[in-house]
Amino acid sequence: MINKALLLHPKDNVGVALRDLTSGEQLTLAGQTLQLTENITAKHKFALQAILPGEEIRMYGEVVGAATREIGCGAALSVTNIRHKASPYHLSSATYVWDAPEPLQHTFQGYLRADGQVGTANYWLVFPLVFCENQNIQLLQEAFEIALGYKKTNPYVDMIRSEIHSVNSSKNTESSGSLMGKEEYFENIDGIRFITHQMGCGGTREDSQTLCRLLAGYIHNPNVAGATVLSLGCQNAEFTLLETRLNEIQKLGKKQVILCDQQQLGTTEQLLQFAIKETVKGLKEANRIKRSPQPISKLVVGLECGGSDGFSGISANPTLGRVSDLLVASGGSAILSEFPELCGAEQNLINRCQSTELAEKFIHLMESYHKSAQAVGSGFDMNPSPGNIKDGLLTDAIKSLGAAKKGGSAPIVDVLDYTEYLTRPGLNLLCTPGNDVESTTGLAGAGANLILFTTGLGTPTGNPICPVLKVSSNHRIAERMPDIIDFDAGGIISGEKTVDHTADELLELIIRCASGDYQAKADRNRNFDFIPWKRGVSL
Repeated sequence: MINKALLLHPKDNVGVALRDLTSGEQLTLAGQTLQLTENITAKHKFALQAILPGEEIRMYGEVVGAATREIGCGAALSVTNIRHKASPYHLSSATYVWDAPEPLQHTFQGYLRADGQVGTANYWLVFPLVFCENQNIQLLQEAFEIALGYKKTNPYVDMIRSEIHSVNSSKNTESSGSLMGKEEYFENIDGIRFITHQMGCGGTREDSQTLCRLLAGYIHNPNVAGATVLSLGCQNAEFTLLETRLNEIQKLGKKQVILCDQQQLGTTEQLLQFAIKETVKGLKEANRIKRSPQPISKLVVGLECGGSDGFSGISANPTLGRVSDLLVASGGSAILSEFPELCGAEQNLINRCQSTELAEKFIHLMESYHKSAQAVGSGFDMNPSPGNIKDGLLTDAIKSLGAAKKGGSAPIVDVLDYTEYLTRPGLNLLCTPGNDVESTTGLAGAGANLILFTTGLGTPTGNPICPVLKVSSNHRIAERMPDIIDFDAGGIISGEKTVDHTADELLELIIRCASGDYQAKADRNRNFDFIPWKRGVSL
C-alpha cells in the first residue's frame, strides 16, 4: 500500500503529503493519529500539533521556519502562516566519524590524460576571451558542424574539409566528394564544443580575471583535449591571465591551446583561416587518445539541483547523497555547490569538515555571500522561486536542508571558492550561486567530469564539456518530460524502491554515461549552457 504521508525525522512537528489529501481525512504518523482540517496538496506540509505564533517549524530534525500565526493540528503550512528561519551554527571541535559504505571495484571506459585525470568525454573546446569575438565563434561553429555533416552552407566549410583531408591523406574522401563524417576521421573525438559569453571587457577587472580562471578550469577539465581561443587583443581578459592560471593548475601534461589574436592576424578571414588550420591539427592529435578501463576513483561528480519540488529532498537528492558516499568511499570525488541552498544545513557541514581551517573558510564564504545579498536588499531567504514555493518548498531552509542531502554523509575534504579547481579526492564544497546554469558552469570549471542534476519540475540545463544526467524526484515529471529526464527516482515516493536500491541503479547509468555508452539527454538536445558568475548577487 502506498503511504499517504511521511514523517522525515522524530523531532519534526510537520508531515509531508505524498499524495493529495482531503480535509477530514485521518492519518497515522509515528503512532500519532490526527485529522486533517484542510486539503493538503501532494509535496506540501501539514502541522502534526498546534503551533503558536513565533514557534519553530521543524523538518529533517532541523529548524526550517517559524509560525507567523497559529497553525492548528492538521492544517496546511503556507507562505501566509510561516516565515524563513534557520538554526544558528558555530565552529565545532568534535571529531566526525563516518560510517563509510564498502568500496566499489567498478571501472568505466575513460580517457586517461597525461596528468592522471580521466575524462568521460574527449572534446575540443573553442571559446572567445571577449564578447567581441562571439560572431567569429558562431561562424566557426557553423562551418565545423556543416563540414562534419550537421548543417549546410558556410564559406569556410570547403577549407575545413580540405584541411581534414590533408591531415588524413590516407583516408578516401573521393567517393562522395565530401567529408564522410566525424566518425570516419575523428572516431575518438566526442565533439567540438563552442562557448560564447558576454564578458571579457567593459565590466570590472575582477570579472575578467574570474572569467580567465574559469576558462582555464575548462581547459584543464579532463573531458577537454585542447582548446582554440579567439582574442580581439585589447580586452581586459588578456590571454596572459588565462596562461598564468593554466600554469598554476596544469602541473603535468600541458594541453595544446591555440591563440588566435585578431588584431595581430589581421582580417576576419585571416583570423578564421588560421583558427581552422590549427584546430584541425589539434583535432588530429586529440584523436590519438582512446578510451581505456579506468577505476571509479577517477570519477569527479558534480551535484546539482534545479526546478526542485517538495519531493526532491526525499527521493532524488538522498539518492545522489548515497551515490556520492559510494564514490567517495571508493576513492572518487563529489562536489556539492549552490551555497544559498545550504542555508540551515551549515552546522552539519561544519561538523563534517576535516579541519578547523576548512570550517572557517566555509563559514567565511557563506557569510560574505549572504552579506553581499543583504547589501542590495536581498538575502538567502529570497532564494526559493515561485515554482519551488508552489510545489512545497516554502522557505529557503526547507529547500536547503533537502538540497544538502545531495552531499551524503562523507567528511568534507576541501572547501573551494568559485574558480578554484579540485585537488583533493573526496567530498568538496564549491561556492556557487543557486542559479542552475551559473552553478553547473562552475562545477565543470572546478573539474567535474560528470554532473548529476536532480529536478522535480523539469529543466533542460546542460553543459558544453560535462555530461549532465537529469534525475527526477517523481514519476509524473519523468513521464511528462521524457526528452530531458535520464533517470527516475520517483519509486522512492511511491514506495516501490529504497534509496539504496535507486542509487545502485543510478550508479549503473553513471558508468554507462562515463564510458560513452549512454548519451545524456541534455547532450542529445544540445543544451550546452554556459553562464559565468560575475560575483554580484545571484541566488
